[in-house]
Amino acid sequence: MDLTPRIDYFGNFDPTRVPSPCFVVDERALRDNLAVLADVQQRSGAKVLAALKAFSMWSTGPIVAEYLSGTCASGLHEAKLGYEEYGGRDGKEVHVFSAGYKESELKEILQFAHHVIFNSFSQWKRFKGQCLQAQKDRPELRFGLRINPEHSEGHTELYDPCAPCSRLGIVRSLFDGEDLDGISGLHFHTLCEQDFKPLERTIAAVEEKFGDLIPQMEWINFGGGHHITRCDYQVDELVNAVRAFSDKHQVQVYLEPGEAISLFAGVLVAEVVDISWNGQNQAILDASATCHMPDVLEMPYRPEITGAARPGELPHDYRLGGQSCLAGDSIGDYSFNDPLRVGDRLVFEEMAYYTMVKTNTFNGIPLPAIALWNSRTDELKIVREFGYEDFKNRLSGKDWKNLGRSTGEEEDGCA
Repeated sequence: MDLTPRIDYFGNFDPTRVPSPCFVVDERALRDNLAVLADVQQRSGAKVLAALKAFSMWSTGPIVAEYLSGTCASGLHEAKLGYEEYGGRDGKEVHVFSAGYKESELKEILQFAHHVIFNSFSQWKRFKGQCLQAQKDRPELRFGLRINPEHSEGHTELYDPCAPCSRLGIVRSLFDGEDLDGISGLHFHTLCEQDFKPLERTIAAVEEKFGDLIPQMEWINFGGGHHITRCDYQVDELVNAVRAFSDKHQVQVYLEPGEAISLFAGVLVAEVVDISWNGQNQAILDASATCHMPDVLEMPYRPEITGAARPGELPHDYRLGGQSCLAGDSIGDYSFNDPLRVGDRLVFEEMAYYTMVKTNTFNGIPLPAIALWNSRTDELKIVREFGYEDFKNRLSGKDWKNLGRSTGEEEDGCA
């Protein structure tokens, strides 16, 4: 797997130009990725959707909408974002899948979404009447089912939708005896940051298990996890496979890349706030693994830092950690050419996809600012900064004191 960017986008970026911590997204890199995806879309006939679960910095929504057919969402709020900020109002498609819809959520989704995909027959049967009624008012509405081909390609069980007893997707045996009236498509998702060969094997598994159902469908969604914008991805093989599948089955194919949208397009700038020693050199940063890059702990993985190396490869070793009280808030062990000093800026690479969307304010630690930079023009915009009010208002509303007495207080006559 070659994770070397086609261009060293951030090679000339000055991290002191932004507040710290700060996510910085390069518009040029984003457009380069989107151009690759638009080419796949044009040559293969597939419709490519941006998976907002991976990257939902909606200030870039108009840019994404220039290249792709729409967005896919994992629930109401992402769907609304796609509709409002990624061209949904102007005809771009909005697709939604949820492991389980609440009735109130689905009622709203049916007002603007194009494809609504269900995770079980029980959910489809429960809401079928409501869905078909909405379709009468909006004939463009389509409904699908997520299938589980029981074919695992994932390397990490946490991210494997086809792991044994997965809650995601319907296995083939559960289709026996079911009425598919109203269902026009099938959706599968088995990959996570992988190249074409795992998709090729998955397509074969889908055709083997669900081949008798495909002729009844108008569309098949190949899901996400496709690393299409990686330098060594087999783009031509993907194009040929999609065209062959579409021609063979006479269906519209959809692709839902997530990480491929912003691959190589984002970094996280952090600052050293303290240097200490406890058996080894320690550096405390204003960026936290648990708050700002939780996949470091969950997956786990070791993010790369520009100019740093593995322990022992360069003269000065440090264990990097965050400001939180979590003992395990450790980003990893690194070596540097020069000793670290308080105030030094570090640049963590590959911090756009599946990182910005997962941040939290544990311990009241501030969220990183967000900046949009263009490596071609050097234009820099600070899109958002976060402060105390953002933390305070997460768990209680600004006006909660004016909401009146609780029911219990009224009954007890408490003042």
